[in-house]
Amino acid sequence: MKSHNLLEAVRFDDQRFVMELVHESENFKIVSFTFKAGQELPVHSHNIEGELNIVVLEGEGEFVGDGDAVIPAPRGAVLVAPISTPHGVRAVTDMKVLVTIAPPI
Repeated sequence: MKSHNLLEAVRFDDQRFVMELVHESENFKIVSFTFKAGQELPVHSHNIEGELNIVVLEGEGEFVGDGDAVIPAPRGAVLVAPISTPHGVRAVTDMKVLVTIAPPI
């Protein structure tokens, strides 16, 4: 069993978002992201079957999809989608996000 405190063990970078692997197994992958206000993970998709879960731990942003698809992402927001669906994240304020991918890529 492992334990992580994602609210304490994070860092921000003024130049780009920070991605840190929290856990990886044959069943799923957990990744922590930190974004300074204005930073984003560009819209992308993965050509595999599986699901994606994005949770906003702190801050405020937007979940971004294809075209004009934008969903507000305040603290506590959760996005669940097939991993093949175009997805991205844009930070309005400094933001901490937790992503779970199953199966892992």
